Amino acid sequence: MARRDILSPDFRTAPWWWEGFTPPEDPPAELPRAVDVLIVGGGYAGVHCALTLAEAGRRPLVLDAERLGWGASTRSGGQVTGGVNVGKIPGGGNAMEGAATRRQTILRDSAAGMRHLLDLIERHQIQCGWHATGRLTALWTDAHWESWEKKLDDLNRFTDADARMIPPERMREEVGSDAYAGGVLIGRAGHLHPARLYGGLLDAARRAGVRAHGGTRVTGIARVPGGWRVETSRGPVQADTVVLATNGYTGRLVGDFHRQVIPVTTHMIATEELPEDLAQRIMPQDRAVSETRRVVNHYRLSPDGRRLLFGGRARFFPAKEEVTAAILHRQMVRRFPELAGIRVTHSWGGRVAVPFDYMPHIGEHEGIHYAMGCNGSGVVMMNWLGHSLARKILSGGKEPINAFDAGPMPTHPLYHGTPWFLPVVGTYYQIRDRLDHRPAAPARTGQEDTPAIGSSSSERKADHHA
Repeated sequence: MARRDILSPDFRTAPWWWEGFTPPEDPPAELPRAVDVLIVGGGYAGVHCALTLAEAGRRPLVLDAERLGWGASTRSGGQVTGGVNVGKIPGGGNAMEGAATRRQTILRDSAAGMRHLLDLIERHQIQCGWHATGRLTALWTDAHWESWEKKLDDLNRFTDADARMIPPERMREEVGSDAYAGGVLIGRAGHLHPARLYGGLLDAARRAGVRAHGGTRVTGIARVPGGWRVETSRGPVQADTVVLATNGYTGRLVGDFHRQVIPVTTHMIATEELPEDLAQRIMPQDRAVSETRRVVNHYRLSPDGRRLLFGGRARFFPAKEEVTAAILHRQMVRRFPELAGIRVTHSWGGRVAVPFDYMPHIGEHEGIHYAMGCNGSGVVMMNWLGHSLARKILSGGKEPINAFDAGPMPTHPLYHGTPWFLPVVGTYYQIRDRLDHRPAAPARTGQEDTPAIGSSSSERKADHHA
């Protein structure tokens, strides 16, 4: 049951980001009969692909079943890093482990994606609240400290991450909670307003000549002499090239793509405006924060520093926003008891796409180009995949354009597009997170996700590293 007392009188089941940019409800416009490139999906990847194509002289068409930007591009946490989370596996570890040369190439390409995004913001003067204040990876267990220490050299060598370990006794300088066994500060990182970033990207694409239409569902794609016939809810369009950029909203439109990515819904809340001194106490450095739990929680202040935006995977099956708001509020208060009386003004969710190898992908499947698999790091990655795919199309070549152009996406013989296993796997991960954290905490109340507020974790870690 949702607790009504934690919801503000003006509570809304829509992203708080939409207060700054709302996905547009464009009036219906006549579609062209033929285009050189038709892009299915109007999020970061699709629009960025179109922008790069248009700047090279092409005239792409972007179609989306919903309003442009309605999906995860305007719903995320807005955290920005370059390569830190690439290949992250929910159960622990990383998909890049054991392949040193490939890992280095992937890290370099991920860092290039972040440089490209920051250049895009500067070049088009996108006012998206970019704060280069760093990202804090908050360590859930002592074991996570040890595993992250081993990663620092590669991160700093190949991504210029400016990464350093933060011992537990100094974590209060970073975040106003005693929940963590230390942290990792990624200096070359920050946070922004994802919806305003999308709005600026869409404006730049349209200025470059991109035609983009929401409310236009693509219902079929068939190969015909000279290209493709794309059936839409507003009539057919002939296309020389087709791009699929639907990520976590990919359905059964093309072949077996529905079997290659797992759509996972992540949830967020926005608090009411906080007193200035309270915001300063809980987030003294205005960092973006992401935890090393299997079932990740992440949070940061809003760009104006007035609210806490707190996210995570609150439920692994459909639930109303009032319910997920109550769950996330409870998790937030366990980390920050001072927020117990603070109410929630907005609650929302959005889908990320998790590939079976946990790696982002661009490629070609039976003649259709695709960009898929943010794995929860979409602000940089989906923009970079869209740009990279456009470069591949423009080159006309078959050689890989970067480390994410690495052949077919894998699947699993028991997966047919419906993630029936998520409630079981997610619950198991939540239990493991709670058990892993228990040695660093005092007596439990039996509630899930209880962090070690006021625990002896700091003393134990300080002794361990003395």
